[in-house]
Amino acid sequence: MQIVTPEFGLIFWQLVIFGIVLLLLRTFAWKPILSALNEREDSIENALRLASQAKLEMQALQAGNEKLLAEARLERDRILKEATDVSNKLIEQAKNKATEEGGRMINQAREAIQNEKNAALAEVKNTAAQLSIDIAERILRRELSDNAAQKELVNSYLKEVKLN
Repeated sequence: MQIVTPEFGLIFWQLVIFGIVLLLLRTFAWKPILSALNEREDSIENALRLASQAKLEMQALQAGNEKLLAEARLERDRILKEATDVSNKLIEQAKNKATEEGGRMINQAREAIQNEKNAALAEVKNTAAQLSIDIAERILRRELSDNAAQKELVNSYLKEVKLN
């Protein structure tokens, strides 16, 4: 039963050993454990602070990206509109130029036709005049081969001519 009921000496030595162990633990183990816990707590706080900063930066970047996308879409729409306007202007200019060129060619063709027509009419008139002169010359030679016929022709022309 002695083992079950401790004596004063056993309790004393157990308290002395406990105090020594407590003193040793406090000196050699407690401070490093507390400093490790403090460092761990600081690193967790830093990590949380950095995570919140990163989250804010990501939100800012996402907002910036959305703004850039919106600006890019506006720029694309503006460029497409300008390209459409330029192409429409070029098409309109080409149409106008083609119309002007066609009108100019038609006018040149009309002038050429008119010139050819006038040249043909002049040639026909010249040919007709030449034929008329040739015919008149032949008729006059035949009819005016003698003097009596000549006198008769001159008298008939004189009768036709009325003097005022």
